Amino acid sequence: MSDQVNIAERLRESARLYPHQKAVVFPVGRDSLGRVTYSHLTFTQLDDESDRLATGLVDFGVQPGHRLVLMVRPSLEFIALTFALFKTGAVAVLIDPGMGRSNIFDCLETVEPDGFVAIPIVQAVRTLNRRKFPNSRLNVTVGGRRWFWGGMTYEELVNTSRDEFQSAGTKATDPAAIIFTSGSTGPPKGVTYEHGMFEAQVQLLQQHYDIQPGEVDLPGFPLFALFNSAMGVTTVIPDMDPTKPAQVDPLLILEAIRDQGVTQAFGSPAIWNRIGRHCEATGEKLGSLKRVLSAGAPVPVHVLDRMLKSFEHDDADIHTPYGATESLPVASISGREVLSETAKRSRRGAGTCVGRLFPQVSVRIIEITDGPIEQIGDTRELPRGEIGEILVQAPSTTREYFRSPDATTLAKIAGDDGRFWHRMGDVGWFGEDDRLWFCGRKAHIVEAAAGRMFTIPCEAIFNEHKRVFRSALVGVGAKPDQKPVIIVEPEAGKFSESESDQKKFGEELLQLGRESSLTESIETVLFHRSLPVDIRHNVKIFREKLAPWAEEQLRI
Repeated sequence: MSDQVNIAERLRESARLYPHQKAVVFPVGRDSLGRVTYSHLTFTQLDDESDRLATGLVDFGVQPGHRLVLMVRPSLEFIALTFALFKTGAVAVLIDPGMGRSNIFDCLETVEPDGFVAIPIVQAVRTLNRRKFPNSRLNVTVGGRRWFWGGMTYEELVNTSRDEFQSAGTKATDPAAIIFTSGSTGPPKGVTYEHGMFEAQVQLLQQHYDIQPGEVDLPGFPLFALFNSAMGVTTVIPDMDPTKPAQVDPLLILEAIRDQGVTQAFGSPAIWNRIGRHCEATGEKLGSLKRVLSAGAPVPVHVLDRMLKSFEHDDADIHTPYGATESLPVASISGREVLSETAKRSRRGAGTCVGRLFPQVSVRIIEITDGPIEQIGDTRELPRGEIGEILVQAPSTTREYFRSPDATTLAKIAGDDGRFWHRMGDVGWFGEDDRLWFCGRKAHIVEAAAGRMFTIPCEAIFNEHKRVFRSALVGVGAKPDQKPVIIVEPEAGKFSESESDQKKFGEELLQLGRESSLTESIETVLFHRSLPVDIRHNVKIFREKLAPWAEEQLRI
């Protein structure tokens, strides 16, 4: 990879090679017959619009290194603005609006932004809290009227110039974005993404999944649209709230797939759970879809099974890339491989198989340690088959958390070759066949008198019950003598308020637990109507919230 890299040049190349291909398609309404009407930009139009935006931003005062918060709904404008910011050399700050008001303000104050590129409501809130953001002078209003807060509008920027913009000469190690983690196991942290890391991600994903220019992708997570534009792939923005994937309307997704001939789709397991169940109930098929990618949390076997039955193409598959905001991708496995080879072991408590590593990605399994580790030589690598902490080294692995030196120290380990290793915060093991297995978050390990208990293997035992939708293992009390408790969310419509029914259900679950050496020490089952999950994917279970809840229930 060249030392000088600007990820926006990938869009420039797509515009050169596929000038008239649709780059982004967006549903804007319905006509008198109820048909969806779409707006779109070709690659040439998207590149041109982002050029004009970049020119307007520079004229407005934006310089390389400026941090601009981008809070715009998924749209043509979102993608054009992101590439415009990359072209200027500015750093796009991307914050999930679903993480909650206090978390958002904490993240923003940490960043100390130089401006906001945002919808009117965000600009209004920023103005009312201007003392929190004293450096925010470069503000752009998008998708509505600019009121009393000043600054520029999207329309004013885009009408600045029609000349080709010369992208900033950024280096591979220069920051391109700050992306915040979901905060599923602690406060959200800003992850610094460099131009070279985005470039490496594009290459790894395109090569591994054989993604071809001219394909059509429907991304349930807005950022994936940026990879599409860099690959010559058309993005169809879905009609959904990306902060509520578990509430997606399957009819709208299926309509977009049919209308636009979508060949690939990306989304959280919560999306595919909804769509798979809909297809199972109605007999509808996923038509043109050949490849589905699902990430954010382990994908349940029943979701994989329903999706595979919903494909129309015999060679279509659902893939589950493993990784994190700090390092993506790491490994991948297909749904067909899971169902034919690894699902049986997962049901018996082996964990979730996340597959084989991507090229150029290295993983080590080391002895579980809570404190910081300075050098890789200070770790003890575990033999295959033994569960330990997962370390990753890859060209797409981020180097640091933004202005969080303590978090960086805890997460990064210096390597022997001058490179570093990232601690995923996950535990797992390697099989003899070089496949990686995921066993849960390190922070969620229950330390009981019987020893360490890992969430994913233990929960799998109870998830086998036909009335269980999902479950969560938590520890009540102080380590290392925690009381293991399994908390069950029943399938919708399969739970009774009857005390006798709950008792019978609980006894059936405990009997399942006694049949496995992993869970035989669990003597307590609690029921929860809806386990708390993360906003971004609606799948990661907030076990930190469930542990005190369980403790309170046991006192009653």
